[in-house]
Amino acid sequence: MRRFAALSLLLALVAGCGHDTAPPPGVSVSLAQWRSDEAARRIQLAVRISADAPVYFADVQLVTPSFATLAPEKANVTLQKTKRTDIPLHFGKADCPSSGPPEVRPATVVARLRVGEEPLRRVVFEIPHPDPLLARLLREECAEHAVRQAAHIAFGPEWTRAGDAMRATLTLTRRGRGTVTVHGIDRTSHYIAAPATGGDPLIVLDAAAGSARAAVEITPGRCDPHAFAEAKKAFLFPVRVSVDGGEQHVVTVTPPGDVQHRLTRYALDVCGL
Repeated sequence: MRRFAALSLLLALVAGCGHDTAPPPGVSVSLAQWRSDEAARRIQLAVRISADAPVYFADVQLVTPSFATLAPEKANVTLQKTKRTDIPLHFGKADCPSSGPPEVRPATVVARLRVGEEPLRRVVFEIPHPDPLLARLLREECAEHAVRQAAHIAFGPEWTRAGDAMRATLTLTRRGRGTVTVHGIDRTSHYIAAPATGGDPLIVLDAAAGSARAAVEITPGRCDPHAFAEAKKAFLFPVRVSVDGGEQHVVTVTPPGDVQHRLTRYALDVCGL
């Protein structure tokens, strides 16, 4: 009888391993994002626990048709009762249709976890639909994707110092159809970017043109030592672009790694650090 009971328990456990289960009572999640997450394509799984037993998260995974599904991300964290504790979670490339702006699709977070001393199990958390964070991330990425289908936007290879400013060329190179207009380039967390010689709009790539360019100036926006220690978004320059007179969208333009190091050395010199 004991052997039969033990075998039945074992079979039940094995059968349960292959099936998703509902979240345990007193455990809920939502999605959030800090500013430092943006450059890393990362969000936060905000976990709330009202139950007394500790909850161990082995790994977590975002699953939604709106973004490519990445492999489960190791968490390896045990949480006690908490009003909110964040677990970092990366997300994949957006699924951007060619027919127009996409609608965000339903999302779940799949986690392998255990409560107390129970066996590890796979739990599916339903994210309330539509999730505003995922909707914004999808909208912004697909808008940038649409612009990049019309033209490639990048800094040119030449960077020269002119007094206390660095000068570079912002270049548009034809990829698809339409008139592409750069309305302006904005500052990052650490640098101020502006047209070198004025101009509104900054660049217009006519429908029949293959390329167009304009000179821009980069100057330090912060000179405190802490700024250079926390430079996650220093080189993500927002460029405001429209196609055929449509809505303006932001495209992020980043200098190559060697230029980033050069800009850091230049800023330290200008700031006297």
